[in-house]
Amino acid sequence: MSFKESIIAKLWWFFKLEKRRYIIGILALSLVSVLNLIPPMVMGRVIDAITSGKLTNQMMLLNLVYLLLAALGMYYLRYVWRMYILATSYRLGQIMRSRLFEHFTKMSPSFYQKYRTGDLMAHATNDINSLTRLAGGGVMSAVDASITALVTLITMFFSISWQMTLVAVLPLPFMAFATSRLGRKTHKVFGESQAAFSELNNKVQESVSGIKVTKSFGYQEAELQSFQETNKMTFKKNMHTMKYDSLFDPLVLLFVGSSYVLTLLVGAFMIQANQITVGNLVTFITYLDMLVWPLMAIGFLFNITQRGNVSYQRIENLLEQESDVQDPAHPLPSIENGRLEYAIDRFAFEDEDTLRDIHFTLDKGQTLGLVGQTGSGKTSLVKLLLREHDVNQGAIYLNGHDIRDYRLSDLRSLMGYVPQDQFLFASSILDNVRFGNPDLSIDKVEEATKLAQVYEDIKAMPEGFETIIGEKGVSLSGGQKQRLAMSRAMILDPDILILDD
Repeated sequence: MSFKESIIAKLWWFFKLEKRRYIIGILALSLVSVLNLIPPMVMGRVIDAITSGKLTNQMMLLNLVYLLLAALGMYYLRYVWRMYILATSYRLGQIMRSRLFEHFTKMSPSFYQKYRTGDLMAHATNDINSLTRLAGGGVMSAVDASITALVTLITMFFSISWQMTLVAVLPLPFMAFATSRLGRKTHKVFGESQAAFSELNNKVQESVSGIKVTKSFGYQEAELQSFQETNKMTFKKNMHTMKYDSLFDPLVLLFVGSSYVLTLLVGAFMIQANQITVGNLVTFITYLDMLVWPLMAIGFLFNITQRGNVSYQRIENLLEQESDVQDPAHPLPSIENGRLEYAIDRFAFEDEDTLRDIHFTLDKGQTLGLVGQTGSGKTSLVKLLLREHDVNQGAIYLNGHDIRDYRLSDLRSLMGYVPQDQFLFASSILDNVRFGNPDLSIDKVEEATKLAQVYEDIKAMPEGFETIIGEKGVSLSGGQKQRLAMSRAMILDPDILILDD
């Protein structure tokens, strides 16, 4: 994989955006790696002083001061890099969630028929969390492991013994080869695991939303069995992923153990030959122990990178989807209500003809009622006017202009729409009614609810307009929901009022 195809390259825009914070964090992390070298060095000197009988109180006190200063420095610098690397990574999550939500608001209904709610939730939570971990813990691991390994190896090579250093790193190329081979197998299983999580999210969301229907039909046992099957499938995918995930650490420790064995054998021989001291060997082994973290970080980093890569690709695939209803390249500068003309030759939904040869006009101020069999296309006529879909052949004209020549926001600003399936938010009645215009006065709200004949019902509730109605208006009757939805449309005083059923 080239750098351009890597997840680091894909997230480079974010690292550039937050480069100052990352630079400060990386500098702090680098200084921690350097300060980490002091304790083993002090320990080796003290051991040599003890074995030679040259340890004095002054020397011991001085070494303790070195250790104390190093500890205080590392304490402060660790706080800095956590604040400037780990905390900054949450900014990526904020940006990506904002992008996704903005994208969701721009998409047409066909997009939501292709992607289910649970799948979209998985993208906005699990996938973005994977990216956040990569931009935080992943960057920290990569930088810390690289710098720790570099400064430790240089110190081992030049200050103790270059021969022992070469022997100690002898197993590392074999470890790199093994982890690379293992890593190539992980990408696919991580993708399957993420897809399984989306499917589980879909199932939970669907089951909770339809719990009333499920219970009314006595379908609880069958629904539970269906959920258990989805849950079991997700568990199997996660266990398959964990099988590869769990191989990294033991594999790394196997090669680390080999380094210890080689170091002890060569170190013992060099002590006998008076080439190094016991203190040198203790310091060297301590440094070698410090190299365990960089080696372990390889496995951690590879896993988190693979997860991040899969998640980023899933999010990108979502963001690349374009709405099939777009604003015109050169929209009309203004819009006014006027004569409405339907001239539809053909409209097909999902390649199936829904409307053909629909032609009628409606002058400003006129009222039109449409009746027909279920599925005859009444709602489709409304959605075409709202431009939730576009006509395949023909057009709809407003004031003599094709409605596709207007901005979507301008066109929809003329309309108040009460759909068949009323949706109410889990907030107060007041917030629901003035959803389209939160700044409207309570007098306007009362006027609209009186017009929709729901005012008396609201006043009879314990909290009146401040009554919390629950998710999707669960505490209201069907008629109350419909009348609140009508109030929400009427309060806008729209030029065109559409009541669907």
